[in-house]
Amino acid sequence: MIKMDNITTSYLTRAELWLYITTLIYFLMNGAQIFETLVFVPKWTDAPPVNFKLLLDRHGASLKFFWIIFHSLHEITFILAIIFCWKIGFARNWLLILFAIHFAVRVWTLTFFAPNIINFQKIAETQTLAEGLVDKTSLWQTLNYIRVAIFIAVSIGLIPLCIRLLNLRQQGL
Repeated sequence: MIKMDNITTSYLTRAELWLYITTLIYFLMNGAQIFETLVFVPKWTDAPPVNFKLLLDRHGASLKFFWIIFHSLHEITFILAIIFCWKIGFARNWLLILFAIHFAVRVWTLTFFAPNIINFQKIAETQTLAEGLVDKTSLWQTLNYIRVAIFIAVSIGLIPLCIRLLNLRQQGL
């Protein structure tokens, strides 16, 4: 049984809106990640360091600013969804769990994936060779599949929550 004291139709509307917005943005982000993982990553990991030039800002398809903006926008909407769903216990708890998973993967991104991309870009700029480069790019690519799968799982985890909020409205709070 859901305790719905102090929940108005207006409150539920705002909660739904921010949950739907964050879900939509998450799925858009997943689309970009899937494209990057299946199309772009195989190109630059195929022949290291020759194809690392694809990672450079001026000569390649550096996606640094795209991902900084997209992730920032998404995380703002995710936090807003948590804030606006706060009074709805099941929504708040589920969002906090999903956000914790999302946040853990973002920390992993900032501590492993981003520094490695920066190193790969430096190798492309300086034309230096690094020991174990094929293994490092292969590991990056393999772990990226796991990272993208986790992000997809988190976004799929938002769907039942959206449905449950919609059902809540149909039940008349």
